Amino acid sequence: MLTDGRLDRSSPERGVSSEVLTQIPSPSQMRWRRLVFASLVCGTVAAAIFLMVATLSIGGFDTLDLILAVCFAITLPWTVIGFWNAVFGLTMLSRHRDAARAVCPLEADPPTALRQTTALLSCLRNEDAQRVMKQLDVMIQGLVEAGQAERFAVFVLSDSSWSECIEAEERMVQQLRDRWAGRMRIHYRRRPDNPGYKAGNIQDFMSRWGDRFDYAVVLDADSLMSTDHILRMVGMMQRNPRLGILQSLIVGLPTTSAFARIFQFGMRLGMRSYSIGSAWWQGDSGPYWGHNAILRIAPFRAHCQLAPLSGRAPLGGWILSHDQVEAVLMRRAGYEVRVLPAESGSWEENPPTLIEFIRRDLRWCQGNMQYLRLLGLPGVHRIGRVQLMLAILMFIGSPAWVAFMTLAALQIGRGVESGPLFDPTLGWLLFVFVMTMVFAPKLATLTAALRSRAARAQFGGGPRLVLGTLGEILFSTLLAPIMALAHTLFLGGLVAGRAIVWSPQRRDPHRLGFWQALHRLWPQTLFGLVALFWLLSTTSLAVLFVSPFVAGALLAVPIALLTAWPSLGLWLAQVGAWRIPEEYDPPPMIRQLELPAVRPSRETPARVSDEIALDTLGQD
Repeated sequence: MLTDGRLDRSSPERGVSSEVLTQIPSPSQMRWRRLVFASLVCGTVAAAIFLMVATLSIGGFDTLDLILAVCFAITLPWTVIGFWNAVFGLTMLSRHRDAARAVCPLEADPPTALRQTTALLSCLRNEDAQRVMKQLDVMIQGLVEAGQAERFAVFVLSDSSWSECIEAEERMVQQLRDRWAGRMRIHYRRRPDNPGYKAGNIQDFMSRWGDRFDYAVVLDADSLMSTDHILRMVGMMQRNPRLGILQSLIVGLPTTSAFARIFQFGMRLGMRSYSIGSAWWQGDSGPYWGHNAILRIAPFRAHCQLAPLSGRAPLGGWILSHDQVEAVLMRRAGYEVRVLPAESGSWEENPPTLIEFIRRDLRWCQGNMQYLRLLGLPGVHRIGRVQLMLAILMFIGSPAWVAFMTLAALQIGRGVESGPLFDPTLGWLLFVFVMTMVFAPKLATLTAALRSRAARAQFGGGPRLVLGTLGEILFSTLLAPIMALAHTLFLGGLVAGRAIVWSPQRRDPHRLGFWQALHRLWPQTLFGLVALFWLLSTTSLAVLFVSPFVAGALLAVPIALLTAWPSLGLWLAQVGAWRIPEEYDPPPMIRQLELPAVRPSRETPARVSDEIALDTLGQD
């Protein structure tokens, strides 16, 4: 029932079974969970700040020490939240055979009959049409073979402006129509311009065709979703009319890009415990990442339309990071926003090079900074306001970290001449404390995976899983300062009024030239060189504290060149380095894509469902 545009929670909705309703935590239970989580996070942040102040107070606590402590405090929220997400996630994985169902109680098997209609929205802007067609084709085939195609329609929603891309899209759509004539409805619409960017693209669909469908599955150009996963998500929407947005986890597709292989291995390792722990306390106020998700169209049309922000770019104009704002607005309207923390059936492609990865991150950075204008939105759920703030801190933490490491290096240099300026014992204790929290999500999933024979098999066995984890931790340690410096410089440009150009991503593995890499990464290289000469001038063992930061910055260009080398990426795929479960045991849909990283192998184990393998961690 609707009351003043909001769902009336006082009475059950028709079509929601009493079993489903009893599984959903009550509001009081969710308040208790959030209170516990917030208390742990705030307590941990306070303890870390206290330890930092005590470390710096050995020779007195001056203005420079205060600045160091403030910068350190700004970097803490995401680290501490990630740590406690991992703790709660590992606890759920250890206690429940099906942890995803435990934290997302609407989880269910695919329905045998669909009562409502769903549109699959493929949102494009100057993309490779052949790649998009291949992935749409296998999704359509799956729905047709499942006998559910009459309840679905595909919409290719183009914002393309390049003539060659437009022509390729038109050919793609015609080929799909010819192939699936009479079995799947396929529509094509191109906007001559793109007001509102992707959010505007989707809103245009809502205004034109939204009244013909109940749900919309939002896809990016690189999205792939299995038939079972799509049907399961539709079934979950059918079972609970209070559910406004259901976001699936998204994992990387098998790739021969060396950069993407290492990155998505690390994401896969940290994702499981992190996402389950996050879903435990976020519950019905979860995030939305803009694709590989299903929307309930009626409330989305009514409550999630985005108007341009006042003022000029970069913080004014159309909202670039629209997804989390739409989630906040959906929740404000009284509908639930949930994450389905299951790793099977939902994929994307990750950036193939460091340069492309930075470009994507800076687009998010500019979009997230626009949230500064939205923190005062009236009627927003408390968790929604926290999520907007955390999205801002995700990037503001980078200049704080750069400032902290720079000032720490200066302090080390001063200490050589004037005596110790910090307590070395407390300093190393603090370092271990913070590093434990930084790597907790990955270590939690690793711990759980090593206890499960099926999970170990999906990563190639225990030794390969451990070695891959150690290599990925080294890689992420070197990558972190490169990204922090990129964010810092970009945020400085935003303050000066510079905005990023929103251009399409390069998704195929490709070689980088030396000058191309140096052109993008010379600030990191210069920073690393200056810091190196500074550290060489001091004999203090405390330089070990800042040396990983300096090493990452100094090696930015070599890392970019090496991880973009196509031959290296192909060799890593052939020898099985940083393989993900889809390479050891490819689902039929991924086999159909004929990806270079997926090849027949004697190492491939007997097929073990991802749901079983990763939901039974610690059970054998």
